[in-house]
Amino acid sequence: MYRKEKTFQFFVNIILIVITICSVAPFVLMISASFSSEEALSFYGYTFIPKEFDLSAYKYLFSSTRALAKAYGISILVTVVGTIMNLVMTVLIAYPLSRKDLPGRNIFAFYLFFTMLFNGGLVPSYIMWTRTFHIQNTIWALLIPNLMLNAYNVIMMRTYFTQSIPTEIIEAAKIDGAHEGTILVKVILPMAKPIIATIALLVSLAYWNDWMNGLYYLTDDGMYSIQVLLTKIMRNLDMIKQASSTGKTVMANVPSTSVRMAIAFLGVLPVLAAYPFFQKFLVKGITVGAVKG
Repeated sequence: MYRKEKTFQFFVNIILIVITICSVAPFVLMISASFSSEEALSFYGYTFIPKEFDLSAYKYLFSSTRALAKAYGISILVTVVGTIMNLVMTVLIAYPLSRKDLPGRNIFAFYLFFTMLFNGGLVPSYIMWTRTFHIQNTIWALLIPNLMLNAYNVIMMRTYFTQSIPTEIIEAAKIDGAHEGTILVKVILPMAKPIIATIALLVSLAYWNDWMNGLYYLTDDGMYSIQVLLTKIMRNLDMIKQASSTGKTVMANVPSTSVRMAIAFLGVLPVLAAYPFFQKFLVKGITVGAVKG
C-alpha cells in the first residue's frame, strides 16, 4: 500500500512540475525577448537567454519617464481604492442576502441575478456615464464602470456566508447583546477571510489589468493608467510600422517586437512582485477553519 502511494505521489509531482514549467516558460520567454535586440529576435526567434542583450526597448519606453511613473501611480491608487470599495459594497450586499429573515430577500436576490444576464449595452452605458454622471476624464472613470461591484462576487460571498458560517453563531452573538453591525465586523468578517482574500485578489487583478474603461472614458493623457498608457504606446508602434512600410517615416529601426514584450513585462511586473506576499495571507485565510472546536 505504501509503495502504491509513493508511486502515485511521484507521478503527481511529475505532472505538477510539467504544469509549472508550462506556466513559467512564457514569462521567461517574454522577459528574455524584452532584453533582446530586434535583429536577434528576427533571426533566432524567441529564446530563454537573449542572443544579443539590448536595452533599446526599455530606453524607448522610459523616454517619457514622468508619464510612466504617473501612470503607475494612478494604477496603484485605482487598484487599492477600487478593491477596498468593491469589498465593502460586496460585503454590505452579500451579508443581508445571506440572512433568511431579510424582508424581500428573494426580490433583491432576483434583481442581483438579473444584472448578470442582461445589461443596457455599451452605447447606453457610455451615454449614462458621460452625460449623466460626468465621469469622463476623471479618476471615477477608472473606478466605477463595470468594476465597482460585480454580481458574481456578491453571489459567491453570499453563498459562503450561508454555507460556511453557522446561524447558531449569529444567534449566540445576538443573545450576548451584539447588534447587526457588531456581528458583521467582529464575528462574520474574521470568519470569512478565505472568501474575502479570494475576491480581493480577483478584484485587484481586474482593476490593474483594466484598460477598456480608459479607452472609452479618458482623452486626457494625464489621467492614463499604466495599462492605458502601454496600450497607447503599442498603438503608436503599429502606426509607425505601417508608415515605415510605405516609406513615409525614417523610424523603421524602432524595436517593435522587443518593445511589445517590454510593455507586457512592465504591465505584469507589479503583480508578480506583490502576489507572493498576498498569497501568504490568501493561503492562511483558506487554511484557517471558520469554526474551531
